[in-house]
Amino acid sequence: MSDTANGAGPGGVVRTSREGDILHIILDRPTHRNSLDRNMTEQLVTILTGAATDDSLRAIGISGAGEDFCTGSDWLATNTSGQRPRPGDLVRRIPHTSHRLIELVANIHLPVVCTVRGWAVGLGCNLALAADFAVADIGATLWEPFLARGFSPDSGATWLLPRLAGVARAKRMLLLGEKVSGSEAAEWGLIHSAVSSSDLDTAADDLLARLADGPTVAIGLAKQAMAYAQHATLNQAMTQELSNLELSCRTADFKEGLSAFRQRRAPDFTGR
Repeated sequence: MSDTANGAGPGGVVRTSREGDILHIILDRPTHRNSLDRNMTEQLVTILTGAATDDSLRAIGISGAGEDFCTGSDWLATNTSGQRPRPGDLVRRIPHTSHRLIELVANIHLPVVCTVRGWAVGLGCNLALAADFAVADIGATLWEPFLARGFSPDSGATWLLPRLAGVARAKRMLLLGEKVSGSEAAEWGLIHSAVSSSDLDTAADDLLARLADGPTVAIGLAKQAMAYAQHATLNQAMTQELSNLELSCRTADFKEGLSAFRQRRAPDFTGR
């Protein structure tokens, strides 16, 4: 396993490591509960953009160093100059930083697994929700504190929460600022599963290994089709499925899947 620090600066660091065809991304700023300063967010965007075109990868894992996953954007670090931001600063900047980060996690044609321990707050919470699978410690805390800080939600919170947990529960988290434990989040359908702290890393690693052994191209196309179907009619969704089916049937993994079925054995997918 190789280990690389990306974008080291006065704030935090984003580390990456390769374990075969799995890319591990580690948010490494434990003294600030892995809150993301601007440098870290930009590095995450760069890393995921690169991963999207790396044909040697088959799955991505995201975790936090220390006792927490991520407590969102570090607004204090972002506004250290003391000067009042120019009008429209957020409108210009956020689409290319935190919003781009959520889009990449949700849309990349690789399965993404987040390992959540401790706090997952704001952008950190939405990062976990945007992943294909989030595995959390049963005692972890997911929190959307936007209104408690006096501003409206961002980074996909108003899109992700109603779809995953329903409008009523989304209002509890967004309008009332209710904190949700890892076990509750699993019960609500916000995340994939919640396990004990001692089993967390093993559960996430097993899931990553399972995904990395799958038909990578077909997984990416299925992920894209589900995202498209969120705003499509049934007919439009099935038309998209046909287009994706045409592509997946041209892969080596499709041929391997058929051979394995005929021979009554487990398939050995290569991601091609």
